[in-house]
Amino acid sequence: MKLFYSPGACSVGIHVILEELGKPYELGLVALKDGAQHKPDYMAINPKSKVPALLRDDGSLLTEFPVIAMWLAKSNPDAKLAPTDLEGETRCAEMLDYVCGTIHPQGFTRQFRTANFTPREEDFPKVVEQGKALAAKYFDVLEKTWAGDTWVLPSGYSVADAALFFVEYWATRRSGMTLPPRLDAHLKAMLARPAVQRALAQEGLPA
Repeated sequence: MKLFYSPGACSVGIHVILEELGKPYELGLVALKDGAQHKPDYMAINPKSKVPALLRDDGSLLTEFPVIAMWLAKSNPDAKLAPTDLEGETRCAEMLDYVCGTIHPQGFTRQFRTANFTPREEDFPKVVEQGKALAAKYFDVLEKTWAGDTWVLPSGYSVADAALFFVEYWATRRSGMTLPPRLDAHLKAMLARPAVQRALAQEGLPA
């Protein structure tokens, strides 16, 4: 398999999952800051011009974080990275969607790609402020509805934790935010996992 990633992007969550699996894989660097996602060579691989993207052993490409995460979990059942019962699998998918479909774009894309939300540079600070406020709101929702113990799902560690990790990491390492207690404990537990440490080191990111 080959993971197309950009250092510190949401693809770090898939990177963590691959490290958890312990199977051979390659990394394909797509430097978002340099606009590599829009260049012909990468667009020929992934016309969506985004990461993560996973080139599977059969030559087919998977895109979209929740899909890649669940495919890796379901195709490697021995790793136990997703619940096997319907309710558990549903809750796992629900968390993946909330992180990738709400917290990421509304809370953090506003902060990191502010120009996507307003053409007026004088409005940039307000958009960033709004992004931080929304991220804090979404984190508070998770804090109040936390159903697991150390990990976000009652069934234990899963790909949902790898997804939540990347927005927690952004919040504390890039946005200077303070996480609520359960999420702060979750981030610390994630940072203690060898798979997370390896993924961060490979991407040149601080733990």
